[in-house]
Amino acid sequence: MTEQHPEPIPAPPDFPVTWEQPEDERLFWHPDVQHFPEQVTPMMRGWNQAFNEGSRRASQTLELPIQIGYRRINTYNYTAIVPIVPPEEMESQGKKAEEKLRAAMSRLWEGWDTEFLPEVKEHLASWEAFDLSGASMPALLAHLEETWNRLSRLWDIHFVAVMPCLLAPSLFDELYQDLFGKEHGLDAYRLLQGLGNKTMESGHALWQLSRKALASPEVRSALEENDAADVPAALEGSANGRAFLDEFRAYLEEYGQRSDIFVELGNPHWIENPSTPIKNLKDFITEPDRDLGDEMEVLAAERERLITEARDRLKEYPQPVVEQFEFLLKAAQAGIIIQEDHNHWIDQRAHYKVRLVLLEFGRRLAEAGVIDSPDDVFYLTAEELQETASALPEGDRRKTVAERRAEMDHFRTIKPPPALGTQPAGPPPDDPMGRAIGKLFGAPPPESADPDVLLGNASSPGKVRGTAKVVLSLAQAGKLQPGDIMVAPSTMPAWTPLFASIAAVVTDAGGVLSHAAIVAREYSIPAVLGTGKATSVIKDGQTLEVDGGAGEVRIIRES
Repeated sequence: MTEQHPEPIPAPPDFPVTWEQPEDERLFWHPDVQHFPEQVTPMMRGWNQAFNEGSRRASQTLELPIQIGYRRINTYNYTAIVPIVPPEEMESQGKKAEEKLRAAMSRLWEGWDTEFLPEVKEHLASWEAFDLSGASMPALLAHLEETWNRLSRLWDIHFVAVMPCLLAPSLFDELYQDLFGKEHGLDAYRLLQGLGNKTMESGHALWQLSRKALASPEVRSALEENDAADVPAALEGSANGRAFLDEFRAYLEEYGQRSDIFVELGNPHWIENPSTPIKNLKDFITEPDRDLGDEMEVLAAERERLITEARDRLKEYPQPVVEQFEFLLKAAQAGIIIQEDHNHWIDQRAHYKVRLVLLEFGRRLAEAGVIDSPDDVFYLTAEELQETASALPEGDRRKTVAERRAEMDHFRTIKPPPALGTQPAGPPPDDPMGRAIGKLFGAPPPESADPDVLLGNASSPGKVRGTAKVVLSLAQAGKLQPGDIMVAPSTMPAWTPLFASIAAVVTDAGGVLSHAAIVAREYSIPAVLGTGKATSVIKDGQTLEVDGGAGEVRIIRES
């Protein structure tokens, strides 16, 4: 980050790169598999612009020396750390940022609950109050510009709120190991478990619906005997089914404004296509005697017991050490909750509102005949959409859409290179925020000497054996059976209900502070994340032994 090699990384012949801005080539870009494991549509360039602007403003607010940037390169989203200050000012600026972040940690929950979340809800309410179908085209275009501005502001809030939330559990983990020994690798996170958050609330609410399904023979039969896509029609066939369907739709209104992945404006949300939560219900009813609520209470009781034990061990320590422990414990607990809650409100719910705005344009453009279907709008850029909508009924974009779809098909067969741009001169600075970000994304694992062992980031303790199922997207989640070990590129909050029935999770990307790690610990299942290659090495049906505490995945060969 302080000095770049003069020679850029050569792009592979099948992945030629034309840099949008010449200075981008001097940065180190890598595909963000954790958040964008799949291709993204051209409209996501507009999202990238809103994200980059929000990230820049947040970095200024927090006095960070860097910001996070995204570029869509050959249909894949690449990310880079973008310096904001000259190399010689990096260290001093980093210290200023650390002071800002530590000050924010002292009022994490207060800031989120009284400042950030109310503003987020105001933005959501403004989107909901706007009459999309009744607006004139000039009014709709003005609303589109306002939508991108709102989205940029929400990413500003996202980073200002979440950066200290990421730092707090990282610092608590480091203090815990300093006090009680490095051998207690994941023990600090057990003091942060069982606190509840919007992600877990979503999964628990769906679980409670499954208990109601079990109590009704008609509903249970509809779930057991039909594919997920056919369940709603089957439920319409009985009074109990229709009543259950009403409750399920209320669930979708509250928790279904989310996509199966992190953010892809072109991807349907649960409230539009509920196959994913219906699949979860189908799995949940196979465990009629299980009480998920009791399991969560056990987890919370263990947390309180461990906190009491830690406090007992600290009685002989100097008072400043005790105070630091209590400060970081409180901040880390709030941080873990907000890390998940912000995703519900900003990363998912707000982006559903943006999607609805774009779909209204898609509907009008399709009616005018300049595109074939409303979904084609996501194969335009934000600038092209504005130009096309302003020129209606002129401006046929069907050829452009066809070319963009063909481009997606072409690059879908090409693995994006792991690095583009210019290689940094050395490792990132070893500072608290850098280490926290490393725990979110995960450090690259060392290569295993044993070809049957994959190494990754130890993220949730425990050791289990089970059958591997490689799930590249939630569309493939139907292959999972209770007790299977899910192997995925990464997971996002929409995957959370799956954790209630699987035995363990293994991913290509992610670290101990990632969403997958937090949720795995909440469900007390082992997790080894950031292996780099699990989905390409492991095959469906293989027997795996997952040691979440050691960060090891062993493929068990038949004798």
